[in-house]
Amino acid sequence: MNKSKILLFVVLCQSILSCINTPKKNVKGVVENKDSTVIQSQEVDTLAISRHKETEKETENETTVLLDDTNAIPFFFEYAKHNLENKVRIKTDYGNIDIQLFENTPYHRANFIYLTKKKYFDKTTFHRVVPGFIIQGGNSDNYNTVYKRREIGRYLLPPDTRKGHSHHRGVISMPSSEIDNPYKLASPFEFFIVQQKPGAYHLDGSYTAFGKVIKGMEVVDKINTQETDAREAPLHNIYMTIEVIE
Repeated sequence: MNKSKILLFVVLCQSILSCINTPKKNVKGVVENKDSTVIQSQEVDTLAISRHKETEKETENETTVLLDDTNAIPFFFEYAKHNLENKVRIKTDYGNIDIQLFENTPYHRANFIYLTKKKYFDKTTFHRVVPGFIIQGGNSDNYNTVYKRREIGRYLLPPDTRKGHSHHRGVISMPSSEIDNPYKLASPFEFFIVQQKPGAYHLDGSYTAFGKVIKGMEVVDKINTQETDAREAPLHNIYMTIEVIE
């Protein structure tokens, strides 16, 4: 074999060995024939998944606070800064009611958005109907509603009645608690919508108007005509769900 043929043979062998030793990569860029690299990649993926789960858990727990009369206002002060939504939709079998919440009643707006996001209102009812006056909702005899209240906490909201909002027809407001309550502290889990024409102005100064109906007032009127018992409770449950729309 002459020198040129020997040289060609050597070059060919080196080329073949080079191809054999060159690591292959899959579409994700992971080296397949290097076990240590594969393990390292798997460890990185596992760490990323673990951190993602921890982040999700932290996000879920951001608002998992047992509220009471001492921490509710500081909590909603901070919550209002990061949850700027001000429109919700009340869904019922009679149709939808869209509500715009007032910006200058921040604690009541934040409270309503918070409870809506926590799904508190889902499957509660309009449990009080006073013809020609109001419809009141946010309560239910359902055990799940009682359980949700326990999970959220027990607290009242101070009235916020000096922001220029009157109880016009279509205004949403918050009733005071049933406890001995000379300061009209509001029950945060309930609300009422004024159906009376042109409004229920005798309520001004005592209850906090914190939003208004912007669509679906005919649904309010229809609910207001439902037959009730002596306690002003509808004879048939009027269930609702509420969702944030903006």
